[in-house]
Amino acid sequence: MSKRVVITGAGVISSLGNNWAQFSANLNNKVSGICYMPEWDVFPDLNTRLAGPVTDFEKPSHYSRKQTRSMSRVALMATRATELALEESNLLGDPVINSGDMGVSYGSSTGSVDATKEFVNMLTRHDVAGITATSYIRMMGHTTPVNIGVFFGIKGRLITTSSACTSGSQGIGCAYEAIKYGKQKLMVAGGAEELCVSEAVVFDTLYATSTKNNTPHQTPSPFDHQRDGLVIGEGAGTLILEELEHALARGANILAEIVGFGTNSDGGHVTRPESDNMGKAMQLALQDASLDRRAIGYINAHGTATARGDIAESQATSHLFGNNTPVSTLKGNLGHTLGACGAIEAWASINMMNENRFAPTLNLQTPDEQCGDLDYIINNVRELDCEYVMSNNFAFGGINTSLIFRRWPTALQP
Repeated sequence: MSKRVVITGAGVISSLGNNWAQFSANLNNKVSGICYMPEWDVFPDLNTRLAGPVTDFEKPSHYSRKQTRSMSRVALMATRATELALEESNLLGDPVINSGDMGVSYGSSTGSVDATKEFVNMLTRHDVAGITATSYIRMMGHTTPVNIGVFFGIKGRLITTSSACTSGSQGIGCAYEAIKYGKQKLMVAGGAEELCVSEAVVFDTLYATSTKNNTPHQTPSPFDHQRDGLVIGEGAGTLILEELEHALARGANILAEIVGFGTNSDGGHVTRPESDNMGKAMQLALQDASLDRRAIGYINAHGTATARGDIAESQATSHLFGNNTPVSTLKGNLGHTLGACGAIEAWASINMMNENRFAPTLNLQTPDEQCGDLDYIINNVRELDCEYVMSNNFAFGGINTSLIFRRWPTALQP
């Protein structure tokens, strides 16, 4: 018999704030985290100069040098977001963390580029002097879950979901399944990404970045007919997932229930999204949740503001849901936080669901006629009372994910 899975804590590091009160206020005030990056001017052939950096994050003062010597910025943000989530769940310092009943399912697109440079220098200069005992640990694709596990002494299963833009959502989905099928009682789940110009170049070479360098707060513009590409960002998001019975037994405050997860792959082109398979991922999530599509009251879209991505996703969503379900994305505010987006956007969707207030897509004024016919939330916050929300993400390699969250009835809180 499968287990029910709830969320009992969350922590976020983002350009809009590190707690919901600050983040929500910035959403409501249509604040953009996007800015011009003058340090990128040293790359004359780079078209974009825009990003969404986290400007107020430093290594926490209570983290010792020994604890953090294997951490890059991405691992530090992931660890701090996890600490915040454990605090909210009232589990920080609880023996269950070290019992083997808790695991980690977490990812990022890549490890630290700074650490990668140490190996590049070795190969180009034929000098190993710059390589340290932690160079690989900081560079490796699973640096976030490993550092989280070591920092907190987590002894359960460790899953790395280094799957580009679905790293965070796959992290949550795999954690959900680990608990649902009785393999763990609790899971740390999510994703993170540190900002580097190399990640902007990845999209720049595909002519997929925004070049509105003189008007950073007016871009990206997901689904808009004048959108000109994405803007990358950074951050981290952690959810604490817990078996319902375990959460109730300890009197935990429940933020939401995860009821559905769907994921698949296109098996085709590595950078050209397939609308049909995007839709199938959403259908898989609905099937997992045993829900009719009409039960979904809001959809948080991936919405990168790329030409092909927006069209394929919106057409898939329209084909399945019609124009009856309100849709928005947070990437107009945050940019594309890559490995972190699935976790940050899921967290925001849950909070908006619990407050019955859903943010519009920033910089969306006139939807592109080639995009699907959807009920786009534009300009103003939309008040909605809904029991279920869906959060979708799609990644290079044709990886598609869809998560469904259920509002937890206040009357059922312990």
